[in-house]
Amino acid sequence: MTDSGAGSLTEAIRSGIAGSGIPNLSAGVQRLMTAYRSGEVPDAPVMAAKTEAAAYAAYRMPATAAATSQAVRELRRTLPGWSPATLLDLGAGTGAAAWAVADELPSIMSMTLLEQSAEAIKLGEAIFAAAAAPSLRTATWQSWRLPAAPSGVQATADLATAAYVLGELGPTQQSALIALAASAAPVVLVVEPGTPAGHRRILAARAQLLGAGYVVAAPCPHQLDCPLAVEGDWCHFGARLQRSAIHRQAKGVELSYEDEKYSYVAAVSTKSRIDVASSSGRVVRRPQQRKGLVLLDLCLADGKSKRELVSKSKGDVYRQARKVTWGGRWPPGDEGDRSDRDP
Repeated sequence: MTDSGAGSLTEAIRSGIAGSGIPNLSAGVQRLMTAYRSGEVPDAPVMAAKTEAAAYAAYRMPATAAATSQAVRELRRTLPGWSPATLLDLGAGTGAAAWAVADELPSIMSMTLLEQSAEAIKLGEAIFAAAAAPSLRTATWQSWRLPAAPSGVQATADLATAAYVLGELGPTQQSALIALAASAAPVVLVVEPGTPAGHRRILAARAQLLGAGYVVAAPCPHQLDCPLAVEGDWCHFGARLQRSAIHRQAKGVELSYEDEKYSYVAAVSTKSRIDVASSSGRVVRRPQQRKGLVLLDLCLADGKSKRELVSKSKGDVYRQARKVTWGGRWPPGDEGDRSDRDP
């Protein structure tokens, strides 16, 4: 996901939260961090106040956008020829997922974003006003809360997304949200934090989508039980993003980058005519490189996981192994399957 120059997410956030003040942002970020780390379902909207919405945008929006962008990129590789025109984003927050979709899928022409927080909607609209993509500047925002169905807007789309939302809902609401996404679009993308709890929520969403007549397009190379759904293990990936000055100040950190860990599932309705490209495997851990050797942890098409050691003697395969990244396909079909580059 590119983020430099006019129309970048960093500049749009800066413009949207102008005047919020670093002390207010820092205090809000600390409250959000405490809430997220507790792992408990909040009993009130996370962004009920203006200061909370600004803190969320500074603290979470870049990471959520980076993770969603990487997941969309992998989905794009799995659906050759797919050109979605409309997006429905459930629990949009300040618009991080929609921003990522606009960045990765230029075919998107219109967006509908559903969010319960009036302050998040107001700030999201201000941030989108600074965007380069027309689909962001003309996006439709609607105040909405589960279990109510969306009203007054186009509630069907080519793609439905829900990014970092399920953790704020109870189990019944989580199920209702996935059901709504499945009823609204032939392609559904769900992204959650890359924690054991986040992965469990993804597994529940995956099972529900399979039961609703969907097939998993990414990241799983199969439709079977997850081989990493065992005690002490979970499936997750990492997206590196550069921290802006405001991001660093709001979080009280000095490092210029961070690695956002995330879990996700992308699924396609069997009733659609969308072709899903098969894959032999997916790299589910950061590859380890040693002298003349690359260690790859893989999830395979037969529903099993394994570690593959690729030695220098393998020639081209070894050179591919040195280039493949965490979350990429294995073996890669071509250079476009590298997860650190756009196809």
